[in-house]
Amino acid sequence: MILAAGLGTRLRPLTESTPKALVEVGGVPMLERIARRLVAAGVDRLIVNVHHLSEAIEVFLARMELGVEVFVSGEPAAPLGTGGGVARAAPLFRRDEPFFLHNVDIVTEADLGGLWSAHADSDALATLAVGRRETPRRLLFDDHGLYGWENAATGASRVAREPVGETARWPFAGIHVAEPRLFERMAATGDAVHRPFSILDVYLEAAAAGERVAPWDLGGALWMEVGNVERLARAREALGG
Repeated sequence: MILAAGLGTRLRPLTESTPKALVEVGGVPMLERIARRLVAAGVDRLIVNVHHLSEAIEVFLARMELGVEVFVSGEPAAPLGTGGGVARAAPLFRRDEPFFLHNVDIVTEADLGGLWSAHADSDALATLAVGRRETPRRLLFDDHGLYGWENAATGASRVAREPVGETARWPFAGIHVAEPRLFERMAATGDAVHRPFSILDVYLEAAAAGERVAPWDLGGALWMEVGNVERLARAREALGG
């Protein structure tokens, strides 16, 4: 699933007429770049959630030849966040094997096949791509997996359980692989399909219950988040327009 329902407010005025998912980097819309990378990694069904300028995204998807099934999950009232969007799209998942979740505003050359394999070889509920970069927002991991998060800029934090063994702070890269049983945890939140929430909240609740949520290091792979005008400009410079 490609998470593409954001408003793109930090990219205005560009996103007043173009949905964030269709903003181009290196001459290629971000949605297309990610979709083709996922298909190359073995994905045979894509789900894309939409809200702002959703018709433009649906038309684009209908015209793009990917050779796989493509489904659209609409969020007409308002964006539902990374957790709410996945919960609303739950009926579109086959639930027979792990699946990717990928933010649409990420430009990367991460080894998606390697991430999927690392998850498949583990007992984790989910495996989160993480990387080394300067940011105040970090996920907290120990020998068992995810146990919290922190924002050093605001002092905010959340710890789901006591850490065990060695600990590490990793910035989240916006790409993850999860097990189908994730939907069971979402269903336990009641009206999950109707309200916005972060999927990290689900992961932390799962961690508190003893589930493993593992990190996966991007290593030296290219990774750029293009959620605002300045970062978009840097990505375009790096990838040639």
